[in-house]
Amino acid sequence: MGFLEAVKHVYGNYLSFQGRARRSEYWWWVLFNILAMVLIAMIELTLGLGRGMMMAGEGMMSASYSGGPLSLIWALINFLPGLAVGVRRLHDTDKSGWWLLIGLVPLVGAIVLLVFFCSRGTAGPNRFGADPLAERLA
Repeated sequence: MGFLEAVKHVYGNYLSFQGRARRSEYWWWVLFNILAMVLIAMIELTLGLGRGMMMAGEGMMSASYSGGPLSLIWALINFLPGLAVGVRRLHDTDKSGWWLLIGLVPLVGAIVLLVFFCSRGTAGPNRFGADPLAERLA
């Protein structure tokens, strides 16, 4: 699954919490969101809508950004599609979508989810549906 196909598929199934999502679908979606957020941040900083700050001291430099209204709108628009593709990605590894809640555990939860999202899906059908890779090859 390519970049545009993955993004279209996620938006087309933004309310579908059933079925399975391949790794490529999930990670292309993540890349799309990262690129969009960087673009939105640049627009907001240019228009003075967001707050950015760079600090330097003792040979170190740090930067921070506090999103503006465009970032908030983007986050609200993409909340359900992102949640749905995350649940479908977990389904591909034969895990319940409720595993997303482990992300609420600081640090450990994010690491566990990263491992799940990077793991190969179960070969063949599982309790959540047919193997999306097998459908592609057929």
